[in-house]
Amino acid sequence: MKFNIICKKIDADEKVKAYVEKKLSKLDKFFKDEPSARVVLGTIKDNDYIEAQISAAGMIYRAEVSDKEILAAIDRIVDVIERQIRRNKTKLEKRIKRDATLDMKLISGAEYNDGENEDEFEIVKKKRFTVKPMLPEEAVLQMNLLGHSFFVFKNIDTNEMNVVYKRKDGKYALIESIE
Repeated sequence: MKFNIICKKIDADEKVKAYVEKKLSKLDKFFKDEPSARVVLGTIKDNDYIEAQISAAGMIYRAEVSDKEILAAIDRIVDVIERQIRRNKTKLEKRIKRDATLDMKLISGAEYNDGENEDEFEIVKKKRFTVKPMLPEEAVLQMNLLGHSFFVFKNIDTNEMNVVYKRKDGKYALIESIE
């Protein structure tokens, strides 16, 4: 696994970095290709935190964990990402099996009943709204006025769809689309 370890507001010695590499390297067994890991170590208020993002085979697994001690947070983040990988692997296997069954039914001429496969991600509400061109700062103000945690808007400068959201640390972030 290729590592990129970043320290923010924390002095992580080589021992901690080696511990991160040792623990996250246990996840190598799930990937055929060599994955890359971006790890951010830091402190928020009185807690240490670790944010890890592992990219492999077109998939991105990401988790954040905070704890009083950085080593405990490292142990917990490995468990969180391993659960994500296992859950995603199971979903992919089910989907591949379902698609293969569908192909066999279509080839054999059997009817396919769309209701027999339960959708894993059920959309329970659909919402439509007009998108007003505005600056990101205006979008943050609008989001706060509405009491939402994110806001979709058309950036007046780039004429692209953007999203602003409030981060856990209380700051704001902007998501821009690229083509």
